[in-house]
Amino acid sequence: MKLRDPTVWMWSEALDVLERADRMQRQFFQLGAQCPGGPVWEPPVDIFETAQQFVVFAALPGVGAAQLSIVLDGAVLTVRGQRAMPDIGQGAHIRSVEIPYGRFERRIELPAPGLRVHARSLADGCLTLVLDKTGEPA
Repeated sequence: MKLRDPTVWMWSEALDVLERADRMQRQFFQLGAQCPGGPVWEPPVDIFETAQQFVVFAALPGVGAAQLSIVLDGAVLTVRGQRAMPDIGQGAHIRSVEIPYGRFERRIELPAPGLRVHARSLADGCLTLVLDKTGEPA
C-alpha cells in the first residue's frame, strides 16, 4: 500500500478551496444579470464600536461622492450607489473582471437606540462613517 505525501494532499485541498471560493465570488458578483433594477453587489465593510460611537469603513473603489447615497433610518444604515465600468475605449476586450460594477447596496443594522452621522469622508476608495450614539430614539 502506497502512502500519500501529506504536503501534496494539503496543497491539493488548498487549491480546491480557492477554486470553490472563486466560483462563489463569480456567482455573487455578476454584472446585473440576476436582478434588473436592484442592487448587484454589496461592498465589504468593517465596523468598530466604542462607548460613544460606531465607525464604519466601506470598500468602494472607483466610487465618487456623487454616485453615493447614505441613509440612516433609526439603527439601520444604508449605503447605496453605483460603480460604473471604466470607459476603456472602442475595441477593448475584457480579460478579467474581479472588482464588482453596477448598483450596490449595503444595509447595516446597528445595536443602538439612537444614532447620528457625526462625520463622513471618502478617500482612497474607502468610505468612512462616524456615527455618534445619542441614546435617543430616532
